This record gives sequence, C-alpha cells and structure tokens, in this order.
Amino acid sequence: MEQTGLTRAQQSVLPLWERTRRFRIYSSWLIPGPVQTAPYIEALLKSIRDRRSLVDDVEQAVRVRVDKQRILHEGDHRFAIVLEESVLRQRIGGPEVMADQLRHLLVAASLPSVSLGVIPMTADRSNLWPVEGFFLFDEAEVNVELVSAHLSVKHTHEINMYVQAFSDLSDLAIHGPAARELIGAALNSLR
Repeated sequence: MEQTGLTRAQQSVLPLWERTRRFRIYSSWLIPGPVQTAPYIEALLKSIRDRRSLVDDVEQAVRVRVDKQRILHEGDHRFAIVLEESVLRQRIGGPEVMADQLRHLLVAASLPSVSLGVIPMTADRSNLWPVEGFFLFDEAEVNVELVSAHLSVKHTHEINMYVQAFSDLSDLAIHGPAARELIGAALNSLR
C-alpha cells in the first residue's frame, strides 16, 4: 500500500472512519491521529517515509490525515482516547511542535465527541502493563500499527480481548481536570 507513498494509506481508512460511530483508541507512544496537529503529523510521516524509504508525498498525506479529522466534529462519532503519560513527554517534531500539539490536545479534549484519559506514570501496573497502541472501530475491527505494517484484527474473540484491554486501561486512566493537569505539566516542561 505504501509503494506510492503515504497518501494512499491515509485515504484507505476513510470509509472505516466514516462508518464507525464509537472509536476507542489507546496509545502508548504517540498522540493519536484524530487529535494530531498538522506539524506533528508531518514530523511523524517524514520519519515513516525515511525509515521505510518511501516516495515523498508527505505534504499530500498530511492534508488527507488532517481532513479526516472532520469526523471529530460531524455526525454522531464518539472518541474515547487513553494515553500513557509518557506520550505527553515524547518530543515529536521538537519543542515548539510538541507544545502546539499539547495545546491542541487540551482543546480536542474539550469537544463533546471526545473523552480523554491519561494513565499516570505513577499508576500501579502490576496487573496491566502498557501494550501496543490500537484503534478499536465499534466492535467490528481493531487496527494495530507495527514497525513494518498495520495489523487488522477482525475475529470476534480477538476483538473482545481489545475491548477488555481498553476497558482495563481506561480504568487506570485519570480523566477531566486531573488529565488536563498532566498535559499542562508536560507543556510546562517544554518551556
């Protein structure tokens, strides 16, 4: 899919995004796509382009990804996002890009369609440690991004494992003002 660059990969998921009503997203290493800024997306996609030696269509791929974010604001789509606190501290694109990204995350978290939780680094992880990042689309499909590719999980038994994992991870997360405080602390650390 990436032989012609990254744009096609961005476009390929649009039908899935449009038909999904309930998104559950867990990320242990990046701010997820629906709430990324264009400069953050650009930094990520340039890294992928370079690591995989792909055709340079980053500018077009960024536009497609940003356009997909309209789903946050239209229809009855709902986004439950859970991040590890360390995601807030990973400097993608440098301090200015990351600061803008964190400010954008605070705005996105205030949208009626978005619920944001952050798992503090101080959480007791004895029973549930960080896992691979995943997107759960309703209860129909799970997408997992690997180093070399995307994995689509479509078997009910496996989807149910991700549903349970998301529920358990969400229970570890803090939400509302406490989550915004962690984002603010990460933002302040960039100054």
